[in-house]
Amino acid sequence: MSDLTPQSETPTPTTDKITQAARETIYLCNFRVSVDGEWLCLRELNDISLTPDPEPAHEDPKDPIAIERLNLMNMAKLSIKGLIESALNLGRTLDSDYAPLQQFFVVMEHCLKHGLKTKKTFLGQNKSFWGALELVEKLTPEAGEITASVKDLPGLKTPLGRGRAWLRLALMQKKLSDYMKTIINRKDLLSEFYEPNALMMEEEGAVIAGLLVGLNVIDANLCMKGEDLDSQVGVIDFSMYLKDGGHSSKSAEGDGQITAILDQKNYVEELNRHLSASVNNLQAKVDALEKSNTKLTEELAVANNRIITLQEDVERVKEESSYQLESRKAVRSDSAADGQALGETRKQLKEETLLRLDVEKELEVQIGMKQEMELSMKMLEKDICEKQDALVELRQQLEDLRAINQQLIHKSQSADASSKQKSEVVARLEEKINQMSGTVKQLETRCKQAERERDLALEANRLFKQEFGDKIESLQDEVEQLRKHSEPSLCTMCEQADSLLKTKCKNCGGVFCESCVSKELPLPSSILPETVCTTCYSHLLQQYASTPT
Repeated sequence: MSDLTPQSETPTPTTDKITQAARETIYLCNFRVSVDGEWLCLRELNDISLTPDPEPAHEDPKDPIAIERLNLMNMAKLSIKGLIESALNLGRTLDSDYAPLQQFFVVMEHCLKHGLKTKKTFLGQNKSFWGALELVEKLTPEAGEITASVKDLPGLKTPLGRGRAWLRLALMQKKLSDYMKTIINRKDLLSEFYEPNALMMEEEGAVIAGLLVGLNVIDANLCMKGEDLDSQVGVIDFSMYLKDGGHSSKSAEGDGQITAILDQKNYVEELNRHLSASVNNLQAKVDALEKSNTKLTEELAVANNRIITLQEDVERVKEESSYQLESRKAVRSDSAADGQALGETRKQLKEETLLRLDVEKELEVQIGMKQEMELSMKMLEKDICEKQDALVELRQQLEDLRAINQQLIHKSQSADASSKQKSEVVARLEEKINQMSGTVKQLETRCKQAERERDLALEANRLFKQEFGDKIESLQDEVEQLRKHSEPSLCTMCEQADSLLKTKCKNCGGVFCESCVSKELPLPSSILPETVCTTCYSHLLQQYASTPT
């Protein structure tokens, strides 16, 4: 935005390159713009480790001009990528109102302005990349049509407006990449317009020219007759390139997304602060211009008063001269003795004539100064209007950035809340895991103790069987024999003489005849039905009926 305000101070040789480059872009030398996938981040150079991969080995990693070149190259990459993707998704011819296309032209304008040499004019210092673009006509004859069309466009009064129109026509012709490569390859001619460390003179310019090849797939139809290309303010809208990284649903990427959101929040806050500083500087410049305007108005009023006074003096001198001539003619007719007085009068007339000529010359000088001051006043009024428009646009962007900042704050708060909930759940799960591990240890201890007790019981059972096994078998045989001898010959339930004891009740163990042991019921000790006596059958039925299911 340095071409909007005439610079009154001449930069010193030691700070010339840094101050000129800093005025051309809104990037600060203490920060670096980085592009990570679809993210746009701003990092402080003191907080990150700089590696010389993107820069040549002979350059200082903290060189502000090199950092600005890298920032512009990253912004060009992101702008070209976003324009191609959005245009392909849109699926139609692009027009002048398409926001990504407008931002692409703004980024290209910043790239072409980087490192321009300053040309001194009547109103101060001025910079324009139109002279460098005119070289394309000399190197590529087919570009002469675009240059002639730009010169014939009505309403273009500044070199900046002609340069912007040239970029739009080259994009519509799908030759922008070829033209940029043509002029970048002739650095001997570009050295007339650019400093040695400008973007167009370094390898970043060649990279951007290669990236422009992808724009050949885009169809654009731009009407420039109704656009005011001279007074447009080229400010990059970074909010278009801030993307939400919520496309991943894996919990392992949650921390990375939160970090990216916080990086964006910090970047927006930093950019907000820089824009506030830019707005304050522009406001201070507007105030200074208003003061100088007031001063020039006062000086113009004084000059007008001086001109009026000089005009009155000229009229008075003319009247006095005419009166003296008439009086001298009358004196001549009276007497010849008045010759000496006549000579003195003629001498006085010559002096007054010379004085009149001097007054008329001074009057002409004052009129010329008045015209120059009026021209300067018109230029200053136009400059003030342009700066007010830029100030309004910057304030609008500041409001947009504040809204984005609020959104990022809400996202970070929600992310913090979700992370707190997750940490609480993790803590509870860890506590349950600790309790379960303690329970498992206790069960393992009990299991080992039960195994030891089982081994002891088996050993005791084995010893018991060794000692008393034979005795138990002999006793069982004796019990069977006694039972056979003591069994009654009649059924104890029906006591009929012809009943024979054959069947045993599974519930009470008594031996009865087949007619008395003919019922079947499931017993508590078995699932399948078993044969029981009539008494046990009635007893079990009563028990099952009284027991709730």
